[in-house]
Amino acid sequence: MTDPAPHALERIAAALERLAPPPQPSADPLAHPAYLWRGGVLHAARSFSPVPLALLQGLDRQRESLIANLERLADGHAAQDVLLWGARGTGKSALVKASVAAVQEQRAGRLALVSVDMLDSLPDLFAMLERVKRAFAVFIDDLGFDGAGEARTLRSLLDGGAEARPAHVRLLVTSNRRHLLPRDLSEQDSAINPRDVIDDQMALSDRFGLSLGFHTLDQDGYLAIVRAYAERYDLPFDGAEAVNWATRRGSRSGRVAWQYVVDLAGRIGRNL
Repeated sequence: MTDPAPHALERIAAALERLAPPPQPSADPLAHPAYLWRGGVLHAARSFSPVPLALLQGLDRQRESLIANLERLADGHAAQDVLLWGARGTGKSALVKASVAAVQEQRAGRLALVSVDMLDSLPDLFAMLERVKRAFAVFIDDLGFDGAGEARTLRSLLDGGAEARPAHVRLLVTSNRRHLLPRDLSEQDSAINPRDVIDDQMALSDRFGLSLGFHTLDQDGYLAIVRAYAERYDLPFDGAEAVNWATRRGSRSGRVAWQYVVDLAGRIGRNL
């Protein structure tokens, strides 16, 4: 008589596999311009079509510095980790993606963007990329910490710790905070040595070799962005209406300018 136990075990194993299928294989790290790093797997981005650099008005200094750094990285030369900090909606993330795309146009296949949302997975990503003959800009968007303890892992990665990133991999980090960590004046009152508290808070941002600041736009800068979008998409430009839109939103920024252009295009029956 046949023992039913092996067949039962096979059925159980098959059921468990259906409930928890094996992880997908990572995408070819040499084949795509942009990737997402999720769950320990490298996924090819479905589409990578950043805003053209010409539409990012008022960011000439930041653009030149970032592109020069990315070109060095793509060419296999020494390059810096980059912190892009400043007011929300001022073009930090857009400039990262547009600059990577611009370098890719000139240096086909040499540089890729990898978007990451979980810091604790960075050592595994670095271990994977270390073996790949290609430069990578690892993008962490809108980074911030609630306390200094959460930042120490990233500080070690930037500062050449045991799990430091390879020479052909550099971090591009955006944040609304210049020093990434919140500052509280009460800490200076209660700390034994207030300077130690401040130094600990600033220690992470100091690890970035290139720090680029982004600031709130004045009205002329805001209108220049709106006009550039209107010209590119052949839309009517009405400065007074654009200013009224920003006033009602309570903010002048590249993001608000784009939102106005989207609203304008929709109202006249156009797509972008």
